[in-house]
Amino acid sequence: MSNSSASPAPLAGVKPKPRLSLGQIFFMSFGFLGIQFGFALQNGNASRILRSFGADVDQLPAFWIVAPLMGMLVQPLIGHYSDRTWNRIGRRKPYFLVGALLSSIALLFLPNAGAVASVIPALWIGAGIVMIMDASFNVAMEPFRALVADNLPDAQSTSGFAVQTFLIGVGAVAGSELPGWLAKLGFSQEAGPTGVADNIKYAFYIGAAVFIIAILVTVFFSKEYAPAEYESYHGVQTEETKKAGLSEIFVDFKKMPRTMKQLGLVQFFSWFALFSMWVFTTDAVATHVYKLSGDDVLSVAYNEAGNKVGSAFGTYNLVAAIYALFLPVVAKFLGRKGTHAFSLFAGGIGLISIYFITDPAMLTYSMIGVGLAWASILAMPYVILSGSIPAGKLGIYMGIFNFFITLPQIINGICGGWIVKHIYGGQPIYAIVLAGFLMLCAAVSVLFVYDPGASKLASKL
Repeated sequence: MSNSSASPAPLAGVKPKPRLSLGQIFFMSFGFLGIQFGFALQNGNASRILRSFGADVDQLPAFWIVAPLMGMLVQPLIGHYSDRTWNRIGRRKPYFLVGALLSSIALLFLPNAGAVASVIPALWIGAGIVMIMDASFNVAMEPFRALVADNLPDAQSTSGFAVQTFLIGVGAVAGSELPGWLAKLGFSQEAGPTGVADNIKYAFYIGAAVFIIAILVTVFFSKEYAPAEYESYHGVQTEETKKAGLSEIFVDFKKMPRTMKQLGLVQFFSWFALFSMWVFTTDAVATHVYKLSGDDVLSVAYNEAGNKVGSAFGTYNLVAAIYALFLPVVAKFLGRKGTHAFSLFAGGIGLISIYFITDPAMLTYSMIGVGLAWASILAMPYVILSGSIPAGKLGIYMGIFNFFITLPQIINGICGGWIVKHIYGGQPIYAIVLAGFLMLCAAVSVLFVYDPGASKLASKL
């Protein structure tokens, strides 16, 4: 930790953190199910809601950029202050509660933005709510990863982040499928007076309830160490963590651990690829697999392609949820870096394989590889990173680490559309192929990351 001179002074006689039961790990991470449930509803339906409010297709990338931009701005701030919060509710829990409340309100309001169209254009209201929603999601989400690192010993860190990833997958699948389930139950799919169909509207209502209930499960059924206990397990003087001002964020950024810098390259490749997949897969499948033209966006066949992609995305989230449970076992055989490299390699091959698909049903098999990569991306970088961060800086460094997630998405959002139009000749399938190769680059680059936590763990075995 010599490269983090700004960290609090260590204390003598640091005790090992006690092992947690599987139930304790589960409840500690349960709030992530609600967070991802909300993200899935937003990712799957925000564009169609904004389109119904009058947004043009070429405006949608600007709305996609809002999410990573909010993450870049909010997460370091929340991490900084959660490191310095000690009150009756807890250290990280106050941020869970505030983020959950604001997120649930935004989920309730977004599908109803059309109701105020006579006063303010619904598009502007909707865009503003999307921005608030993204910021609120990030307020609730950032402290969760720090909480896992706070409470778990190194020997259980892989299991902790694997359980978290499993719950993320469950929330993502349920949130993605909920509008379709409601439609099958008889909820109308026709736009009502507000411009949003009932199945979408009630899915957001249910999402708001699931979000806050899941957060409350974590708040009531998990514990945080009191300052004295935290000091005994982490060797950090908690009073000193309160003294540093906001400018300490910039000091910490300059002094980030070597492992974080190296993982930054891995994250850049991974998240640039993921953003391309989320934005371009529907059009890539429609034009390359279904052989439609770019002008067929209102056709039944285009909707069928979109439904197939939605189902395929559900597949990769389901695969990720299941694979996450096996990550600790895989890591025992391949190591932390080897596990992440293998998973990213599978994701790269899965994305590249879409180019060779002629039968839309084969898309499901491509998404199996993507699911392996997605599970690992949500868990293994944090497992590797947690062993290199000073205990008193877990929140801020988890927030700073988010830069390496948001920056590639922002860059892709700015230039990705231009590249598809002017370099790929309007053929988005090549953006998917590039995404696959970038996943392969991530798989190679992770092998060169320094993992001090693995060395410590090996010395104890």
